[in-house]
Amino acid sequence: MNTFKKIGLTALAGSLVVTSAVAGEMSVAGGASLGLKNTSKTSTGKSWTMGNQLTFTGGGELDNGINVALSFVLDQGDDSTTTGTAHNKTSPFDSHSITLSRDDLGTLSFNPEGGSSAQAAIDTTAAGDIWDNGSGFGTPGASEGGNALVYTLPTLMDDLTLVGSYSPGGAGGPSATAYRIGYSGIEGLTVDYAVGDTETIGSQAETTTMKASYAISSFTVSASNTEHDAVSANSDEDVSSWNIAYTVNDDLSVAYGVETHETEGSSVDEEGEKLNVSYTTGGMTLSATQYNFEGSGNTAGAAGEKERWALSATFAF
Repeated sequence: MNTFKKIGLTALAGSLVVTSAVAGEMSVAGGASLGLKNTSKTSTGKSWTMGNQLTFTGGGELDNGINVALSFVLDQGDDSTTTGTAHNKTSPFDSHSITLSRDDLGTLSFNPEGGSSAQAAIDTTAAGDIWDNGSGFGTPGASEGGNALVYTLPTLMDDLTLVGSYSPGGAGGPSATAYRIGYSGIEGLTVDYAVGDTETIGSQAETTTMKASYAISSFTVSASNTEHDAVSANSDEDVSSWNIAYTVNDDLSVAYGVETHETEGSSVDEEGEKLNVSYTTGGMTLSATQYNFEGSGNTAGAAGEKERWALSATFAF
């Protein structure tokens, strides 16, 4: 950590000790969704889906000008399939974080659950993680993002963003450091580069993500690439993706995206594509998506082919 970062963080922590916060405000926003999905060539058939969550946010300003913000999400069953204690897996409590910020000191955020490292925050593929939609693809490698302390440096140059993060692991779990550089100085263009290192006893992995998006007129074209290099044999992965979206009008949009997953030691790549149409009116978004997959589970031929469609209605209130 350089001297500038040390001064910023020390001043931020010291200011919190000697000052108090003025009265702040709390607010709550809700989201819900109802959907129908189908996966062909499997025994799962059709099924209904439902999403629901409440997000509580609030904060205030300290006497020294530091802003304190708290976010807390209620989402029943969100952790039901994750690892952890029985309480965590059945708890209605989901992502939560506290953020401290001031223009001249930057932003410090702590995310005990649901947070992302500086690298993991941008590792969603350009096509929107097609692999995570019934593809049967292996989960791409990433740097650890849980229990992360994330620091965004104050503005050093217009349109340049610098972010660093650290997760200590604990109880033999992986510790992780990451950094990200983002630039948006050209109209319509955003570019990000991030690296995350994860370490456990006897093991180490590095994950690198490059991402770019360019919007011109009604079109937005984006591309991404994530490389996961691990010490363990046959654990390296490469995920490349591109997406093109067309905004027909303020309410209607169409997008087409492609992803390719390459896994060390496998002769068959996993490939996915999707076509999405969405329509927004008021606080409701109607969406229809068609997915096609090849090489699922690194299996060649018909055994690795899958198709899926999904319909959804999402409500914000």
